[in-house]
Amino acid sequence: MPQDLFQNRRTRLLELLRDLSYQERDVVLASGRRSNFYVDCRQTVLTAEGHFLVGTLFNHIIAAKAPEAQAVGGISVGADPLASATSLMSQFGSQILNAFYIRKEPKKHGTSQWLEGTASLAPDMPVVVVEDVITTGGSTLRAVERAREFGLNVVHAIALVDRQEDGGAEAVAAEVELTAMFRQEDFR
Repeated sequence: MPQDLFQNRRTRLLELLRDLSYQERDVVLASGRRSNFYVDCRQTVLTAEGHFLVGTLFNHIIAAKAPEAQAVGGISVGADPLASATSLMSQFGSQILNAFYIRKEPKKHGTSQWLEGTASLAPDMPVVVVEDVITTGGSTLRAVERAREFGLNVVHAIALVDRQEDGGAEAVAAEVELTAMFRQEDFR
């Protein structure tokens, strides 16, 4: 994708995130910390346009930063639409990426597995972990850990938004190379 088209699509995605996902209000984050703003990325990513933009842009990043990747996934529920959008849009490019989801808790019946979509995964397969919002980095680090426990080779992580708080991006980057599409400053 030419750089100007990438930038145009990135700008449009940010507009959607600002309009549909960003709120200035008091909120308690998953970490338990209070914040005066919230970014609910699902409100954007679950629209048809948002799905297209995320899938297209994440594929572009993966092609540039992790061309060896063969699958993409992350912690449910935040990463599910990101992984699905990326997988779907990869079908139109040269690098096919299957999606997988990582449960917050192991399945309580049947196989008791942590990952869904495992039929298309193989040991040592290079994968990318995706995340909607990074604050402490906890869920991204759990995703990396669970993927590695399954035997996958996590080669990159992509976050839609880095809140630039609590050292989350730095914690993730200490484990795996990280690309953040947007940062807190993009919303203010």
